[in-house]
Amino acid sequence: MGLGFGLLSAQLRPGETDWRRAYRDTVDLAVAAERFGFESIWTTEHHFVDDGYMPSLLVVSGALAAATSRIEIGTGVVLAPLHHPLRLAEDAATAQLLSDGRLTLGLGLGWNPIEYEGLGADLRLRGKAMDEILTILPQAWSGRPFHHRGDIYDLPAVAVRPVPHGPIPVLIGGGAEPAIRRAGRLADGLFSNATAAQFLDQVRWATDELERVGRDPATFRFIHYSVLIPSETAEKGWAEYGDDLWHMTWKYSDMEASATRSGPPPSAPPYDPDRSPLTRSTLVGPADHIVEELNQLRDSAGIPVDFVARSFLATMSDSRQKELMERLATEVAPYV
Repeated sequence: MGLGFGLLSAQLRPGETDWRRAYRDTVDLAVAAERFGFESIWTTEHHFVDDGYMPSLLVVSGALAAATSRIEIGTGVVLAPLHHPLRLAEDAATAQLLSDGRLTLGLGLGWNPIEYEGLGADLRLRGKAMDEILTILPQAWSGRPFHHRGDIYDLPAVAVRPVPHGPIPVLIGGGAEPAIRRAGRLADGLFSNATAAQFLDQVRWATDELERVGRDPATFRFIHYSVLIPSETAEKGWAEYGDDLWHMTWKYSDMEASATRSGPPPSAPPYDPDRSPLTRSTLVGPADHIVEELNQLRDSAGIPVDFVARSFLATMSDSRQKELMERLATEVAPYV
């Protein structure tokens, strides 16, 4: 199983304007992840954010494919209802071919109204759109002509090319029970950052849905991602990385406002622990404690679980980021 690394987002640092640096570093970190021995590298999507939070995951996946040779390349996640399903099928097939079959396509719904408005999609219908997309993609990748007529998409009879040279695994990212059950019916796995207790509920919902529709649970992949920060002590870890973690968390609340903001991205406001909780799934402290928590989660789930360290922090320098990656690779990855 091993450990993956992400979520790469190609964000500018506060006050920065050099988009080229952000994308050079994104490719460089994928190369470093492969060199350090991580099993997978993951990207993440948003739109119209002032720091450039990555909007084009499959374009970047092609670049990561060209720069690496072994590592799995995952999207965590493409906000599927913001994309035309046939174009999504074409781009995913292209990235799969460029990566020689290393692409895993994680899909999610998103939540930001400005993204839906800006890209001409209906936020209220995103669940229905996802259901249809998940039925369209396998037909599009077959290479055979097909047509689709649904509540959201009305597609003429066409054959989509290029054709991937093998199956493209599709994962669903989400937390609510309908999303998890949708994954059990229509996808190949789950990409979750839920708390431990919530994740166990998700495993139960997914396995129940798999059994209800007659699918073998052994063919379904469970991936749990969380912020992992190995440090000598939790106190030292928070002292060293707390500001970076706070900026990452705060930025989600700033996304909609930033869509109409000009100029370089600002720094986060001062952290207020009473009003601003940090990300839900965060493990900071000794590596053996992190390993114990992850293995306990897997044991409690009673199924194989892959883990991804969501430990890319956009405000960190390249050298600090690679130091953190190396600690994860040597102190955590071999033991999970």
